[in-house]
Amino acid sequence: MSVSHDTAGPPAPIKTPCIKVCVVDGESGLCLGCFRKLGEVAAWSRFTDAERDAILAALPDRRALIRPEKLALF
Repeated sequence: MSVSHDTAGPPAPIKTPCIKVCVVDGESGLCLGCFRKLGEVAAWSRFTDAERDAILAALPDRRALIRPEKLALF
């Protein structure tokens, strides 16, 4: 009797926009580093790939919700 071994290896890393600047803007509610909402950051690993992709696609537009002088700090 042969024993089957899983050869798939470790799971692929999850895509993330995190740049390790974790400061939430009180006005917009967005992280100044990645432009995600706090709830999105907290639930990121539980989202499906499609959910993460939808959020990632929205991030460039979210930057405009933060006053430029705040972004200049980072």
